[in-house]
Amino acid sequence: MRHVFPFTAIVDQDLMRRALVLNAVYPQIGGVLIRGERGTAKSTAARALAALLPEITVVADCPFSCDPDQPATWCTSCRERAAAGEELPRATRRTPFVDLPVSATEDRVVGTLDIEKAIQEGVRHFEPGVLAAANRGILYVDEVNLLDDHVVDILLDAAAMGVNIVEREGISFSHPARFILVGTMNPEEGDLRPQLLDRFALCVDVHGVRDPDQRILIIERNLAFESDPEGFYAEWEPRERALSRQIVEARARLPQVRYTQADLSVIATLTAELQVDGHRPDLVILKTARANAAFEGRIRITDQDILLASELALPHRLKRHPLQPVETTLDDLGQRLEEARSRVAEEEEAMELAEDSEGGGEKKTLGETRAEGEEEGNRRLKPPGEPSHQAIPRQPSSGEWWEGGQEVLPGETFVPRPLETPLDRMTRMGTGRRTRTRTEQRRGRYIRARPSPEDPSDLAFDATLRAAAPYQRRRRRPGGPALSVRPSEYHRKVRVRRAGNLILFVVDASWSMAVAERMEATKGAVMSLLADAYQHRDRVGLIVFQKNDARLILPPTNSVERAQERLRDIPVGGKTPLSAGLQLAYEVITREQRKHPDLMPLMVLLTDGAGNVSMTDLPPQEEAHRIADLFPQAGIRSVVINMEHKAFDQGYAQALADHLQAPCYTLDQLHAEALLATVRGELAEKAV
Repeated sequence: MRHVFPFTAIVDQDLMRRALVLNAVYPQIGGVLIRGERGTAKSTAARALAALLPEITVVADCPFSCDPDQPATWCTSCRERAAAGEELPRATRRTPFVDLPVSATEDRVVGTLDIEKAIQEGVRHFEPGVLAAANRGILYVDEVNLLDDHVVDILLDAAAMGVNIVEREGISFSHPARFILVGTMNPEEGDLRPQLLDRFALCVDVHGVRDPDQRILIIERNLAFESDPEGFYAEWEPRERALSRQIVEARARLPQVRYTQADLSVIATLTAELQVDGHRPDLVILKTARANAAFEGRIRITDQDILLASELALPHRLKRHPLQPVETTLDDLGQRLEEARSRVAEEEEAMELAEDSEGGGEKKTLGETRAEGEEEGNRRLKPPGEPSHQAIPRQPSSGEWWEGGQEVLPGETFVPRPLETPLDRMTRMGTGRRTRTRTEQRRGRYIRARPSPEDPSDLAFDATLRAAAPYQRRRRRPGGPALSVRPSEYHRKVRVRRAGNLILFVVDASWSMAVAERMEATKGAVMSLLADAYQHRDRVGLIVFQKNDARLILPPTNSVERAQERLRDIPVGGKTPLSAGLQLAYEVITREQRKHPDLMPLMVLLTDGAGNVSMTDLPPQEEAHRIADLFPQAGIRSVVINMEHKAFDQGYAQALADHLQAPCYTLDQLHAEALLATVRGELAEKAV
């Protein structure tokens, strides 16, 4: 038997381990998202949790591991067999652990109907997918932020409903899909959309251990496990068994765990004051608090349970998207909880006094009492001191490449207009959300069919059936197939998906950009374009050129939050190595095209166009123009945003744009209402 690293041997990361255990105690909590840097035991913890869970009783020959004691959750096949009077055989299995690859397609996730059997034998046969394999177990999704958004939607819908319904070409099949969803991600590689983040019940941010003694302990345990997995597991097995028993006992105790109306009021008050959207957080906090009480051997939730549940349920719900500053934090969550409890107690006391008072006045309800005390309550629940949201200039360290530069904070942001170029009109096969294109891959949404003689790949069963239907009477033979289809009648599915884009920002940070607060305006423009890139799930990168060279300060990534952080740290000063900036941009884009040929590249160049540093013996402007000529030759689209004040504009930016064969916009044009979103138009959505 191959052993995994023991769950109880993981060093530190207590909050992550508790979140996983609570989902094991009460799977209806809704899963957990673990965010953190590489090498922080995210995958190890998820795999180790499965080894802790007890065996499950299943219908022996059911591929969906249906629970024989829960008929309401059976798959279509088990229900039909039971209705026919068949006694379903029983067996036990280990709790399944299913690892979903990033490249998983929709059919691989939900399963599919066997078209070949349907055509040849006229029978319905369902090929189970990942959701079927994960039923009553753990579904682990590493790098969940890199999955196609529609696949993540499917996973979260199934996790919420507990059932997977597959409908293909007029045939329907359903099976249970009750699993613990564990997602992990590195925020540096991009974030999930807020709508998807909210669907993960709990979220834990993990970081590398900083204590030297703890780091030594991690090294020692990992080396011991690698050298003798069986011996290491045997050493930790007593603790593993004890934790497993504790989970089983907590599951049995969970239905007995009680809460009061005051507990509900405290939870509702807390989430309302934190201005958390929706009502899912309230339900998650209550479920998690009950699970924690059951795990700790209690049948009554306490404020400590609510506090822990809030720490797990709220971090990813405090802001709506990565570029929005967090106006509230959980640093004073304990104080907020205590004040909420005091407020609820006072309201209950006031209501009791109103009920006991004699006289002709009406009795006040708790809601009326709450409304009267709302203003005072708000003052009490407000965190001490108003947080400051102004950016604080960061002091550069002595080793930073921009030492001696002057830092400039971003200026006003705005909704940028579309730059209208035909980049979207290209048909690509990549992921993303901005551009809808046809794809020849077996991924994406099926919208219609086209004839595909002799080619049965990705067969459109409904269209193929319609093509073959007129000939069935003459082809029917006794004992022959229910349906006869000729290769000449095959139809293939036409699919569409969103095409991915790479937007590389190239920013002039020389002294010429420092005058008239142009760098401040430049940062404001990039911030605005980053917000648009986030909404459309684009990959973004950031190059800055100043002094004598150019630097790639943000390699292409899906994390616009990282781009925002790097942008704030850009100082200005020095000469204008425009050629170096263009050369580096060309190298980065061509390298990304080799690695990801499905991406559509776009360079957004923010400069006044006045280069004064050469890499060769050529004059700076001539050298820059020669490098610029390479972009259209390679099919790379560009946009130039002229940051020069129009009173001093000598046409350098426009001349550069002419060599790039790119449109040239001024900052004033970006602000104009007629121009709605600069990059959005450059990558304008084009329906297929």
